[in-house]
Amino acid sequence: MVPVEDTALAVTDTGGPGIPVVYLNGAYASQRHWRRVVADLGPGLRHITFDERARGRSKRSADYSFEACVRDIDAVLDARGVERALLVGWSYGALLGVHWASRNPDRAIGVVGVDGPYPVGWTDEAGHDEIRKVFRRMKPMMPLVRPLGLAARFSAELHAELAIESHQLHAALEPVLDGMTVPVRYVVASGEALGSRDDLQEQMRKAIDPVLGRNPQLKVSAKVTSNHGSILRKDSPAVAAAVREVAALDRRDH
Repeated sequence: MVPVEDTALAVTDTGGPGIPVVYLNGAYASQRHWRRVVADLGPGLRHITFDERARGRSKRSADYSFEACVRDIDAVLDARGVERALLVGWSYGALLGVHWASRNPDRAIGVVGVDGPYPVGWTDEAGHDEIRKVFRRMKPMMPLVRPLGLAARFSAELHAELAIESHQLHAALEPVLDGMTVPVRYVVASGEALGSRDDLQEQMRKAIDPVLGRNPQLKVSAKVTSNHGSILRKDSPAVAAAVREVAALDRRDH
């Protein structure tokens, strides 16, 4: 366990001399979701996974904000003695990855974004009310879906407010992506997730197209057939290939 602020994070580090790869989970997921990707990549890299606050085996906290999650990345790296790392993030974790890399370009080898981050989100009150309604409906089911990585160990109301914060950060993402100076590789899903209306997720994915045209550091490594929720399970080889691609760029530059 890595102590940080008022909590402690469950961390797994394979060690070794390879490039450190830090895996950043989806909003309510745990480090176990990366098992297939880590297995596909094998022992040539140093794999560091961890559970965010109130997820997996990590402890609860008084602060679950996005900025707290960014600080957790620093805490894990410092605790494991890692100066530079390649970040791999799924969904919310991809948002964390590009923000951390944009603030620490000398420490970031690059970022692999697994179906994210996309520069689009709900920022109006109607959208926020819809998010709150969704989590109110989910409240009775949360204890049941937590083991599946679909909820954390805090209230439905807090889930809603953190989801709203995430939407606002995604909507304001274009300047961050435009300013990226390290390689960012996207692995993009193509299927619609369960419960998604019309082609909403596909429209969200298209939001990166203008940024791809402006910043050559950003590229799509692969577009796969799975949906947002199943991508790590069904298309882990594509994620592993994107990690190898970014790692090879670093080896070439050094």
